[in-house]
Amino acid sequence: MEHIWAPWRMGYIESAKTEECFLCEHPKQKDDVTNHIIHRGKLNFVILNRWPYNPGHLMVVPYRHLPALEEFTDGELQEHWQMVTRCVAGLKTAIQPAGFNIGINLGKVSGAGVADHVHTHIVPRWEGDVNFMPVVSDTRVIPEGLAATYEKLKGPLRIALGG
Repeated sequence: MEHIWAPWRMGYIESAKTEECFLCEHPKQKDDVTNHIIHRGKLNFVILNRWPYNPGHLMVVPYRHLPALEEFTDGELQEHWQMVTRCVAGLKTAIQPAGFNIGINLGKVSGAGVADHVHTHIVPRWEGDVNFMPVVSDTRVIPEGLAATYEKLKGPLRIALGG
């Protein structure tokens, strides 16, 4: 039998669950390294996804708790999509992915983990990054820890984002 070790998952398993929106709470804490916040803009911020599909999986998030795209102000939308564009450029420099999936899950039925705080996912992709594990065991293997990904990305992304 093969074993896959993912010791960082224990932190999630043992953590106290809360009803608070982590996308609202993390930026208030001002501990960007612990919370994996890569960049803070005036109206939006960039954070590593704590449960990524691939290394470098980012989310661009408005500070305001917004359940729908149509509630964004023009300024929030402009900065949001500017950040998405610049994150793609920074990821290309930092980790050279072959492509990207970029998207927003609106509502719980669409797969949104945080259904009432709109955010945009940026998922770097490489040839062969989907292997047999999701097919045969409903398991995804992420080959790099968040702390290492954060350290690798923070410089190039801050440059790309102008911070």
